[in-house]
Amino acid sequence: MHHQLEKHYVNRLGWLRAAVLGANDGLLSTTSIVIGVAAAEPERHIIILAALAGMIAGAMSMAAGEYVSVSSQEDTEKADLIREKRELEEMPEAELRELAKVYEKRGCSKETAMQVAIELTEHNALEAHARDELGINEITQAKPLQAAIASFGSFAVGALLPFTVSLLAPIRQMVYFQYGFSIIFLMFLGAMSARTGGSSIKIAVMRICFWGTVAMGITALVGHLFGVNVS
Repeated sequence: MHHQLEKHYVNRLGWLRAAVLGANDGLLSTTSIVIGVAAAEPERHIIILAALAGMIAGAMSMAAGEYVSVSSQEDTEKADLIREKRELEEMPEAELRELAKVYEKRGCSKETAMQVAIELTEHNALEAHARDELGINEITQAKPLQAAIASFGSFAVGALLPFTVSLLAPIRQMVYFQYGFSIIFLMFLGAMSARTGGSSIKIAVMRICFWGTVAMGITALVGHLFGVNVS
């Protein structure tokens, strides 16, 4: 009898979060910029320039922000591991009791908890404390470069749609074309991210469409109210 391995989604959270956030941000922010500019009724080259600038600046900003943010998390993790390693060297018995207490709180008896702590400490003390005391493991460990690359690439991919629409759509209906194509793509992104993460597709699609409409609607209103006809 063959046993099929359970499918877990938590190991996808790192890259999934960065990729989905980047694509959504690339699509929404660039579309919003284009809609805001188009609402002021400028010429096509102004709209294209706005879309291109939004795509490049946004992708770089997204990657830099993600790298800095995740690097800070990585620095904190490294500092915790260094401190934990020093404590294991200076007071191993106290650390052993501390680890056993962790297992007791999870439901093990006092004797079993101590036995588990002893065996895991003998196997790899730092790994046991990192995983069970600090909550650091291979799945949740910060990866700054991976997050930055995923954010840059996904933002650029998301921003390509409004940029392409700005090249091809009729000027007079630019706002409607931008909104229509963006909502369709947002629905696709919401469904894809929900399926990949194992969550409800319907809820994800409704949520992303609602907030996407709000964002684009506000920028269109701002462009219409404060825009100037560039001719």
